Amino acid sequence: MHFKYQNKMDKENIFKTELIGTHKSNKARVLQVTTPHGIFHTPSFMPVGTRAAVNCMTTTNLEESGAQIILGGNTYHMLCAPGLETIKLAGGMHKFMAWNKPMLIDSGGFQIFSLSKNSKICKIDETGGKFKHPNTGQVIHLTPESSIIAQKIMGADIVMAFDQCTADTEDKDFVNKAMTRTHRWLKQSLNLHLQNPNSEYGLKQAFFGIIQGGFYEELRKESAEFIVSLNTDGIAIGGESIGFDMDKTMQILQWIEPILPSNKVRYTMGVGLTPQNLLDVVQMGVDIFDCVAPTRNARHGSLYSGEIKKVNNWLKFESEFPNGKMNLNNASHANDMRPIMETCQCYTCKNFSRAYMRYLLKSESLLYYNLASIHNIQVMQDVCKKMRQFIIEN
Repeated sequence: MHFKYQNKMDKENIFKTELIGTHKSNKARVLQVTTPHGIFHTPSFMPVGTRAAVNCMTTTNLEESGAQIILGGNTYHMLCAPGLETIKLAGGMHKFMAWNKPMLIDSGGFQIFSLSKNSKICKIDETGGKFKHPNTGQVIHLTPESSIIAQKIMGADIVMAFDQCTADTEDKDFVNKAMTRTHRWLKQSLNLHLQNPNSEYGLKQAFFGIIQGGFYEELRKESAEFIVSLNTDGIAIGGESIGFDMDKTMQILQWIEPILPSNKVRYTMGVGLTPQNLLDVVQMGVDIFDCVAPTRNARHGSLYSGEIKKVNNWLKFESEFPNGKMNLNNASHANDMRPIMETCQCYTCKNFSRAYMRYLLKSESLLYYNLASIHNIQVMQDVCKKMRQFIIEN
């Protein structure tokens, strides 16, 4: 059976999820998601623009790579700079950064978790996180309510509940308390959102809850059941393990996937260190993912290179390089006139050789960072495109 995507560009002020097709022998599926800024299809990788810009890439670069949706900013960072007043004057994040397609915004919960490792910078209590502005020293109190208010001013199509992330090293009692707090914060966030489910600019915003619970099966299942019970528009899976430790990520997905409803978008937060990571979580039923690694890897000379092949009725990113990443710092590439990846159709691969890219890297040319990021992001988008095609065909 063949399905047809809806590709019309007419924009409606709604958020709607439709199941287009599922793979016959695993959990992989294709969703069509309608937002006020257009339609996107899953599986879909979201390039990360933590500070209102995807590092070393223009929005034109992103569109040409095949990106359908981006993570367009983080509440914590936007509060620090440029500030909500500037974003509101611009008419929201879409206009501020010249991106007119779907966008997701992070709540700031992960940043509070990271900062709280130094109690002099940030402290987490029952009400939220109190942190010092990195430039002014002013104390800012980020709460479930203030995070939602900020996200409404930022105006993304998908907003996230404020949560408390936990480290893998924490014991079960600590993780349980943080999870319980996250559930309470979720209710607070959702209650405020439901009072007006639109952005500051009158556009519908979808609201996602976040499953926590560390690497404890009982807690992960409890958290999943709680999030599902609140009927949020989508469901995220968070925590330090997700994306950072892929073995634990896959185990957590195995625990909770049977609990998750089929009509909700599923989002693994922070997955995307390598192209294979995307293939792995999609076969477990995940729809969207984000990670800073593709552009970060690119800046340090680590470029994705391999080939997407069918293996055991699914796809695999096969490569001669460890984890599918070529290290341009190696002298073996100095006179290699082949493109970074033979099958890649990105601007970089169509025009430049490994030798030239290595020369730019070693010369510390600013051009290198743009060309390298273009390549890594397009590889991730091409992997998603291949998955969508393969799921529908199977």
